[in-house]
Amino acid sequence: MTGGLLLSLCLTLLGLGAEGQGNGRDKFDVKRVPNEPYAFQKEVSGGATVYLGQDRDIWRPLIHTTVNLTEISSIKSSFQLRTYDPEGAVFYGDTKNGEDWFVLSLKDGIPLMQISREGILVSVAGGPKLNDGKWHLLEVSNHGNFVILEVDGSEGLAVSLESKQMEGVISGQLRLALGGILTDKEKMIVQFVPQMDGCVRKGSWLNVSVPWQAEADELWPCYQNIQPGSFFPGTGFAIFNTSVFPIEQGVKIDLWGDFSQMDGTILSIRAPGQELLFTLVANNNTKEATLTFGSDKIIMMETFKRLVITFQTDLLLLQDEYASKTTQIPVSPVSHPGYLTTWREGRIAIGGLLGEGEDNVGSQFLAGCLEKIQVQEKDLDLDLAVKHMSISSHSCPA
Repeated sequence: MTGGLLLSLCLTLLGLGAEGQGNGRDKFDVKRVPNEPYAFQKEVSGGATVYLGQDRDIWRPLIHTTVNLTEISSIKSSFQLRTYDPEGAVFYGDTKNGEDWFVLSLKDGIPLMQISREGILVSVAGGPKLNDGKWHLLEVSNHGNFVILEVDGSEGLAVSLESKQMEGVISGQLRLALGGILTDKEKMIVQFVPQMDGCVRKGSWLNVSVPWQAEADELWPCYQNIQPGSFFPGTGFAIFNTSVFPIEQGVKIDLWGDFSQMDGTILSIRAPGQELLFTLVANNNTKEATLTFGSDKIIMMETFKRLVITFQTDLLLLQDEYASKTTQIPVSPVSHPGYLTTWREGRIAIGGLLGEGEDNVGSQFLAGCLEKIQVQEKDLDLDLAVKHMSISSHSCPA
């Protein structure tokens, strides 16, 4: 009965019931909240193309349902996944009210399956990287004692789980979830960041057709075409603690994008109870970018596609891709009081203006696409922010 157990545990835990519509966010004004004109009710039909990155508690599934195991009649599931995000939850399912569970996610762009069954824990990762922004066909099926994950028609991953303690027949209810998990995250064998900036479509799922419940009254649509980057729709931002960027070593922030198409606050730095230390604001009407650092202000025409800002203990350096020389602003306790304190105790916001209090309320949010954000010459993953809202961390509409 081992094959049957694996089938019930693994394949049925992927039973979602979605059929892609092909609708894309390109139909909407990208400077507006992308879900505004796209009306989904609390109950979600099986025909939805689903965007996994919608705002919610980071571990909470976007949609979920419960089915009786006796209703499962198919032994194969297939669906398409598209993302530039290297890490995040795709599907989750469990039986026995969460005692036995299954998770399919991405880790470093590679599929990762984790299973807990009768106290036995198994994890396996393998196959090609899927975070290239292309639609990939994933198919899960049962072959003897193995559950096989095929990617674009080629075998990508296989897992087997056997135990004499396992029951011969699994009955009861199966809980299914998309984009999150329904068990304690500490139970994961391999820890991962759950947020997934990606879409699923064209699913064929084990003949399960019961309605799904959404965690939001409306679901954000998927853009028809995407490109790498971080998209800010003008309603949210990402916040990091400045303490993770040691100022003693110098902090180099590298921003890429078409600044002439941006509007709003690109970057702000502030400590609670202190005045704003730094802001970088784009104005789509004047086609200018304004950098404010204490009492110093620099206005630049938005013809550049890259801006490098380096904070040192006693100096700020600024250079765009066309600058023949670097602009330098000296830092002193008189000209920039609280400068070092802010870097040790403050917040840095990408895509919005930080408020005065510790509640991280923002304003003057950025509308536009930052094609790349680097700190210390390494890509900054916005999913690692202490808070982010209403942004697409790894993709922009193309």
